[in-house]
Amino acid sequence: MPEEIRQHSTPLPIPATRPGPALVAARLISHFMVLKSDMVYIALSEASAVRIAQAVRALHPDIDPLLLPPWDCLPYDRVPPSRHCMGRRMDALRVWMARSSGPRMLITSLDAMLQRIPPVSVIRESWYRLTVGDWFDHAAFRAFTMRTGYIEEGIVDDPGELANREDLIDIYPAGADVPMRIVLDDHGSVAELRSYNPGTQRTESTVDEMIFGPASEAVLAEPAPDRAPELEKVDCQLLQLFDTLDTVFDAIGTAAIGLAQGADERLTTYLDIIDEAREAREEFGGAAIARSLYLGRAEWEEKLHAASAFHLAQGGQEAPGRFWKEANPREAFLDYVKAQLAAGRRILITGQGARFRGLCRRLESAVGRKMRLVESWRELEGAEPGSLLARCCDLDDGFADHTLNLAVIPAAHVVREATTAVDSTVLCEPELRPGNVVVHENHGVAVLRGIETVVTDGVECDVAQLEYHGGTMLMVPMHEFGKLWRYGSQAGVVGLDRLHTEAWQKKRATVAKDIRAVARHMMRVARERQQTKAAVVVPPSADYARFVSHFPYSETTDQMAAIEAVLADLASGRVMNRLVCGDVGFGKTEVALRAAAAVALSGGQVIVVAPTTVLARQHFSTFQRRFAGTGVEVAMLSRVVPAPEAKQVKAALAAGEVSIVVATQAVLAKDVSFAKLQLLIVDEEQRFGARDKTRLQALAPSLHTLIMSATPIPRTLQTAMVGMREISLLTTAPALRRPVRTSLTAFDRGSARVALLREHRRGGQSFFIAPQIDDLAALEAVITEIVPELSVRVAHGQMPAAEMDEIMVGFAEGHGDILLSTNIIESGLDVPRANTMFVWRADRFGLTQLHQLRGRVGRGKAQGSVYLLLEPGKDVCEQTRMRLSTLIEYDRLGSGLDISLEDLDLRGGGEIVGESQAGHMKVMGISLYQRLLARAVSALRKEPVDVGEAISLNLGLAGSIPADYVNDVTMRLNLYARLMRATTRKAIDDLADEFEDRFGESPQGVEILLRLAQLKMQAAAYGISSLDGGPRAIAIGFARAPSRKIVAMLSKPHAPVSRGGRLLYEFPSKDGLERLAFLETLLGC
Repeated sequence: MPEEIRQHSTPLPIPATRPGPALVAARLISHFMVLKSDMVYIALSEASAVRIAQAVRALHPDIDPLLLPPWDCLPYDRVPPSRHCMGRRMDALRVWMARSSGPRMLITSLDAMLQRIPPVSVIRESWYRLTVGDWFDHAAFRAFTMRTGYIEEGIVDDPGELANREDLIDIYPAGADVPMRIVLDDHGSVAELRSYNPGTQRTESTVDEMIFGPASEAVLAEPAPDRAPELEKVDCQLLQLFDTLDTVFDAIGTAAIGLAQGADERLTTYLDIIDEAREAREEFGGAAIARSLYLGRAEWEEKLHAASAFHLAQGGQEAPGRFWKEANPREAFLDYVKAQLAAGRRILITGQGARFRGLCRRLESAVGRKMRLVESWRELEGAEPGSLLARCCDLDDGFADHTLNLAVIPAAHVVREATTAVDSTVLCEPELRPGNVVVHENHGVAVLRGIETVVTDGVECDVAQLEYHGGTMLMVPMHEFGKLWRYGSQAGVVGLDRLHTEAWQKKRATVAKDIRAVARHMMRVARERQQTKAAVVVPPSADYARFVSHFPYSETTDQMAAIEAVLADLASGRVMNRLVCGDVGFGKTEVALRAAAAVALSGGQVIVVAPTTVLARQHFSTFQRRFAGTGVEVAMLSRVVPAPEAKQVKAALAAGEVSIVVATQAVLAKDVSFAKLQLLIVDEEQRFGARDKTRLQALAPSLHTLIMSATPIPRTLQTAMVGMREISLLTTAPALRRPVRTSLTAFDRGSARVALLREHRRGGQSFFIAPQIDDLAALEAVITEIVPELSVRVAHGQMPAAEMDEIMVGFAEGHGDILLSTNIIESGLDVPRANTMFVWRADRFGLTQLHQLRGRVGRGKAQGSVYLLLEPGKDVCEQTRMRLSTLIEYDRLGSGLDISLEDLDLRGGGEIVGESQAGHMKVMGISLYQRLLARAVSALRKEPVDVGEAISLNLGLAGSIPADYVNDVTMRLNLYARLMRATTRKAIDDLADEFEDRFGESPQGVEILLRLAQLKMQAAAYGISSLDGGPRAIAIGFARAPSRKIVAMLSKPHAPVSRGGRLLYEFPSKDGLERLAFLETLLGC
């Protein structure tokens, strides 16, 4: 290779003004090993503290540093700290103060150190221990959880929650990462302690002992049954409960304390934020704050001066480049390693998996020496200069340190490793809850009021109470629960059907015709897609690989799967119709870029359509930057493009000189034509009408289509759910991305000032969103009064397009502190520095709108916050609060699809065939419609329909789920429904395992339920329609005449008599259990 090229292939070392997390961790470990006593390190932020702690564990697994977080809310904020945050703080301090046989390390952040804490005596005593084999003291356990802030819930899936049953207790320790299930034996002792998955509620592991701490820092001396579960006054409670509050310095004792580089500057910022927050609370809240929850500068300096401080070595470091960005990553990596070895530096390669092992083998071959696997920091320090070392661990960053004579290179800097995907079960049937509008297949739309237990003919069973028009009640027996479906609307806004009339049957007959038509349409579409030939797109491998190498991040597993699926679609020769559904910032754009590259590099043309000029401009910038130097011409068409330039673009498209055009609906103009259009990419598809999307797809015959959305509209999602288009789900969050904290509150000037100033001080920007243009002027005046020192920019849809475009793009580039606008920002505007958002009159926005808006903040490493504001002094109805609470409930990363499913459930999916996009499914709601549609498709394909669906059981036996076994009504109802709808033996077996895992040993009623479900499934395989039994005989009926083979199979154990189309077996029995056992033997269950 020519020398001038070789020089460019090795990335220049990146000068590090501040050491990265891995280098800080290495220096901390080195100092800790010398110090041999307790040590505390204070990082600049919580995010930095987390990454340093992770790096310490990776480099030296024998050290497990404690992590002390700050409160996850602003100082003196109305939004309370979470139970998880307070639990983690109390646990970390308690464990630190406990006796230890050796030195320990605690890593925290500056803001956590400034926060006062409860008296150390309270922290020391706030814990509870459970051990397998010990007697479980119900009274003591309940007293502790009541004193320490736990709340009781039906299903425990969030930290600080508790479900207390007689012999099975679920608790999510507030400071823990997983919930625990406490199983008691018949003597009241702890039989098992299980950790379980909060999503699936299934056991993952067991332990012999658990110790958990409080869910609040406001720990009461005695239980208070009337204590409000809300945490909004934790700061006030702390001041009321304790005459004096201690500091973290009091808790850590004589440990040596190290401060991060730049701590003095960050301290000033934090103290200013605290002072401004207190002043705002006093000014707008009207009451003076007598005692501070935070340290002032004088007290901070006094405490720090009295402590034993140390300083880590500064300078002497560099950060190796990310070699995979180079044209030849492995050669650049080898050149760097050889240079470091020549300087006598020890080299440590870190990573895991096949790629890491392959890299180590190639490195050994290239340098001609064996690598040594090191298990501890002592081995690493003891290695000879110039050693080649490897360690199986994950590090985010590498370093080269002259002081330690060590260079650390993560394997992911050479060969990009895909991150692990989140296992996510989606597109599933929504839960039934009391108060829901439901539809019964035989009786129509009603309101589900609850469950009660009744006795019929001496048999006890559960029934669902349905309320129909006029308050008429219908009791639905348990065996019909599989016929109940969510209708998908709120009670009170939909008309209920009348009982005992023919109206419902007439409606259902009308819908049946529509369903059969849709089923035929779906099969025709599927046939046409199989038969229609499309362009086979296979990009040139070298050019495509060069394009891919410029992606600056590691692909997630979901991303790679979506990309591979798209490339397979393009190369299949069939028309692609794929939905890529992923939350904002989860990598949909990169999937689109790869698809566009595959087509453009193969000589085809691509349209990328965005709903707004702002988003089109951002996409144009992204595509232009990524395709620079590839020979692919990228252009833009929108109303802000000058007419002469637009004319040139249209001519170039017609001539095939432009390969990719990023456009708004302007691309639908009559004078736009293409030379070789092959791919249509629709971004934010929920903003386009059905007619526009149809016109876009008609721009070229056999056009490949890729739809992207975080929150697809109900119709689009529904067509994916019924199989009319493929779907790829991006559910893996980007590295270091944190969920956006969402809260619902009334507008408060003091809190708003604190949040806006805090965002400004950390170098960020804020959004203030209003539902109407008429609201903007008054809100601008309020904001200017609250924070006169900040600049406000205003944008809305009635502005001239060029002016609005300039304001919004300028804000994205950092011009302005606050953007006050309508919801025009929801469509993909990327403002990397924006981390705070206020939504005025949030009740006037839809769920998907709010989720899209929330996705505009927190896209970097900083914690994002969204405040859903209600108008002061005005009450909102309970239904509105429940709807907004959905957004707060779905606040985890990747929840966009969940919100779309909720929206689909609430609004329905419209017509699959036609242009209507919204409204309820005709008559019966989305859930039942989809089930009937699936049955219709199966019938047309001559496939067996739902097994066990129409089998009648009359054996004098009915199982049940006792209320004292599963006490939550919603949970019990849905377990019934899942069992009645189970279509495979495995599904029933899984449910049996789930019963025992979640609720303990199954009682007889549940065992009978499971056995009856398996019997129905087995009976369906024989074509049986009814199973009847009494004291003297058992009768089996058939939907149609059975074959000789089936009759022969059912005659082997017992010879039946054929009468009236039924098989009759003489079998004297005392009860239903004996009849059930007979039929299980007969049918081979």
